[in-house]
Amino acid sequence: MPKSKLPREVWVASIDLMGLWPEKSIEKRVNDVLARMESFVGLQPDIVCLPETFPTSWVQEKKTLNEVAEDEDSPGPITKRIAEYAKKHKCYVVSAMATKKDGHFYNSAVIIDRTGKVIGVFHKVHPTVGEIRAKKNNEEGDITPGAIRSPVFKTDFGKIGVQICYDANWLESWQYLKEDGAEIVFFPSQFPGGRILNFHAMRNQYYVVSSTGEDARIVDMSGADIDSSSTFVRYVCAPINLEKLCVPVWPIRDRFPAIFKKYGRKIFLKVFDVEGFVAIESRDPDVKILNVLREFGEPTYDERIKNETEIQDKYRL
Repeated sequence: MPKSKLPREVWVASIDLMGLWPEKSIEKRVNDVLARMESFVGLQPDIVCLPETFPTSWVQEKKTLNEVAEDEDSPGPITKRIAEYAKKHKCYVVSAMATKKDGHFYNSAVIIDRTGKVIGVFHKVHPTVGEIRAKKNNEEGDITPGAIRSPVFKTDFGKIGVQICYDANWLESWQYLKEDGAEIVFFPSQFPGGRILNFHAMRNQYYVVSSTGEDARIVDMSGADIDSSSTFVRYVCAPINLEKLCVPVWPIRDRFPAIFKKYGRKIFLKVFDVEGFVAIESRDPDVKILNVLREFGEPTYDERIKNETEIQDKYRL
């Protein structure tokens, strides 16, 4: 680990599928995705995200869902190949693909840890009607929706969550992930999602990392883009700092001079004027932002909203 790396600095990476479709075979797709994942291994990513159903999306080879869905209780050949990458490069991977369990099919994200072990599976909460009613459309296999309160996965750097593609259009699961402590939410998808991902990041005060058929992005908890793939580079790999919080800019703005006097360059502040809040980020291993807020009598954004909601409800007619 580089000496300059902060204690809660996490290098996140994701790829898109541009230039890899249409593809003739599943094997060729998996090979090409693994080759793209090798592009940034020199940056030592802590976690890599892959696009929704990456082995089969826009692939001409025709196989039934039962043939391509891998058993969640017994990792299949594609999961094993991705797990080999995770183990070799000592990183987590969010591997989005079709799975099956107890006679049901799911549009899933398989979470693999640094040792190549599967530590959990997320099921797409809101499959499209076409996915759910596949048999009605003379296609093999129906996709079962996942639980609205989807799991949060513990990693050695923090808690992560997942939402897939169409899930972007509902609010509950994103909020539940926040309530359950997710600090990064990964978004495997076929469509890019656009500004709605920035909204989810800002509203819930966590990072969002997308990996889609058309682009890959890292969105800050402030709602601003940190990095995105481009015409020439079809992946992103960049550091994010989990020792960071956003709070309403007033009244903390009046305490800036005192905060600067004590902490100087050990913290970094960025004010978002239109949104009316400030992002406070630790640049020193010994400085915890929550402690700074407590010291200066400032609640977190979530605490402020909770406290004011309670007062509003008390006086509501």
